[in-house]
Amino acid sequence: MRQWRAVWPDLDTGPMEIIGRVNRCAALFQQAEDAPLRRAGLSRPEFELLAALRRTGHELTPGELARETFSSGAAVTKRLKQLTERGLVERRVDTRDRRVAHLRLTDTGRDLVDGILPDQLAYESAVLSALDADRQGELADLLGELLTRLEGHAGAVRI
Repeated sequence: MRQWRAVWPDLDTGPMEIIGRVNRCAALFQQAEDAPLRRAGLSRPEFELLAALRRTGHELTPGELARETFSSGAAVTKRLKQLTERGLVERRVDTRDRRVAHLRLTDTGRDLVDGILPDQLAYESAVLSALDADRQGELADLLGELLTRLEGHAGAVRI
């Protein structure tokens, strides 16, 4: 920010300070959180599909998985093929419409998610322990407000 102020003193860099810090935090969080995934031979998007199947607790169609993970249908299809080949997900064809697949975790897939998730949560708790519970709640609320605006009103944010 000092560099920008030196070359463009009248420029308001306040938004850049916030968004830059959020982006940097996200990159550092993801880098550390991805380590257990890499050890398990998973990418973050693959883990997110497995986690969505685990947390919903029931079968999902590829379209439902795409919505749950904010992914494109093509990306979900590609990842599901790999996860199925690895024995982590299994498909069941719908009895009424053979074009529809229902997906669920195998026991191996469930065990994998259950083995990784506690490590991720322990890391997140350790990072957030720098903030007391009230500050964590405040941060969660502020980020929730921002996400609501970005996700629900993306067209309303104009440049």
